[in-house]
Amino acid sequence: MAHGTFQLLRDQGASIIAIAIPRDSPKPPADVSEILRKDQVFLLERYFYFLQAQKETGLIVLDQTEKSDDRRLVRRIERYFEETVTGRHRAAYVVPSPFFVSSDMAYPVQAADICIYCINWGYRMPHRGMDAPTREEIATEFGDWIEDLEFYGTGRWHGKTFNVDGITYVPDLYESRRGT
Repeated sequence: MAHGTFQLLRDQGASIIAIAIPRDSPKPPADVSEILRKDQVFLLERYFYFLQAQKETGLIVLDQTEKSDDRRLVRRIERYFEETVTGRHRAAYVVPSPFFVSSDMAYPVQAADICIYCINWGYRMPHRGMDAPTREEIATEFGDWIEDLEFYGTGRWHGKTFNVDGITYVPDLYESRRGT
């Protein structure tokens, strides 16, 4: 089934955008529990650059979880798009209000789940700091598919143009990138 899913994604011109974080990432400190984590902001950033390149507007579709958790996430996402300059800018292409679906009822979410599973267990980017152990059979079977489908593009911010990778490793969810 996974091979067929990757084949279908390639045939339809799909791109993978994902953020990888360490399995042992700590829970958020209490003072940041109402803002988006760095990995979530990076995911929205890459989605924005993908949509901008396509000159299309995109929806955020998420796998439904516990209702109270989903509500908290909606508040954080909406706050990001409403209260930050960057978020307001990105709302030009990303509809700022996500909606949730049950993955067992939505094939695109199931396809995303397969991609996430294969990235989680079989795709590494040692040159970007992602070097956790893999399940070799998943890396062998699906690593090339993931590389072929990964979004690569350019971003532009404050007059500067830069390359954007669709799969990014974020080793620390709360540390600032400034000064590194």
